[in-house]
Amino acid sequence: MKPPDLTVVDNAGVHTWTGTTDPLKTAASQAHLRFCAVDLSKARDRATLFAELDGALKLPEHFGHNWDALADVLEDRDWLGRHGIVIALTHATGYRREHPHEWTTLEDILREASEFWKERHAGFWVFVA
Repeated sequence: MKPPDLTVVDNAGVHTWTGTTDPLKTAASQAHLRFCAVDLSKARDRATLFAELDGALKLPEHFGHNWDALADVLEDRDWLGRHGIVIALTHATGYRREHPHEWTTLEDILREASEFWKERHAGFWVFVA
């Protein structure tokens, strides 16, 4: 699968992805965006989901491991940096199937963060594999 043009901020958002994350990593580098892969294969509940997100995304120390705190840190310029980010959520199928309500909440937060950053001309891309 070929990634979209990551320099077009208006197209940023939450997207489905199939295949390896290598093309995303390459495209992120070419667009001068930070790339983070979050392996959700070990996420069995909300606590482990937050732990995986925190570890892979290197969220700020004050991240409180709850939905409101996640929404807040994803809209923090100090965390995001100048240009933006590409997040690949890998092995998401199990968590999505076992926790559909929490998955919907996570996707809503990620979409809101993407919209927030679009207004500030920074790319916030999420690819779910």
